[in-house]
Amino acid sequence: MPSRAAGGDRFDLAAAPMRIGRATLLVRDLDRVSGFYQNALGLRRLRTAPNAVSLGVGDTELLELLGDATLPPRNPHAAGLFHTAFLLPDRIHVGRWLAHARALRLRMSGASDHKVSEAIYLADPEGNGIEIYADRPPSSWGFRNGLLDMPSDPLDLQGLLHAGQGGEWAGMPDGSVIGHMHLQVGDLAAAERFYRDALGFQITCRYPGASFFGSGGYHHQLAANTWNSRGAGQRENVPGLSGFEIKVQGADLLATILDRARDADIAIFDAAAGTILRDPWGIEITLSSGPQ
Repeated sequence: MPSRAAGGDRFDLAAAPMRIGRATLLVRDLDRVSGFYQNALGLRRLRTAPNAVSLGVGDTELLELLGDATLPPRNPHAAGLFHTAFLLPDRIHVGRWLAHARALRLRMSGASDHKVSEAIYLADPEGNGIEIYADRPPSSWGFRNGLLDMPSDPLDLQGLLHAGQGGEWAGMPDGSVIGHMHLQVGDLAAAERFYRDALGFQITCRYPGASFFGSGGYHHQLAANTWNSRGAGQRENVPGLSGFEIKVQGADLLATILDRARDADIAIFDAAAGTILRDPWGIEITLSSGPQ
């Protein structure tokens, strides 16, 4: 059973043994997609390079976009990204973002009260899924059959809008992070062998066709489903998720993860940004340790 997080009204993600850092997307139209994340989501442009844009909050990079106009259109049944989930500091900011999104006439793909969080879903211009959410207080999280209770109940959109009244959306606020990455995979058992058994995340919840993985008592830093992608193979020359960073608390934990990876015959690559593993579908996982 995952432990109930301590610390009052907010979960301290930075204290978790593992958390998500930066995500990297391959896109066909760099200007259009970059503009969307800046205008619709309020991310700040941090750096540019030929065919690359780095976006974030303050000076913290959250999203790297790599442009390649020769890529084919996105295949919705391929392994890769289901959504990148941006965690805002509180529901007040989600309400202000929702008012902003309505003013822009953004098309939403869903909205759910998961009891551990309140979430709104949409997609970027190339179909990459996005979640905007805020956590409910960890003291309110419940359990069912030994796992977290995370239903997909109707979301009180009017309540969120009301919470956001009295202030305007001024871009993604300080303290916003990628709370979790939700992946499309070809096989849940293979996903669990990689993300649970090798990397060391705990199963926190299961849906039919989906597993949720948490670290340090959080409801999930990762999720994987086969709803659109059952049987999908390796990602090759396709747009969408190239990889993402997992920030690991300390060199000892990183060494333990790498020992498990070697035991599982998972290839390990060294890079300037950290140590890279590839999941069963070729998504690059960059493990970095140090100050969180």
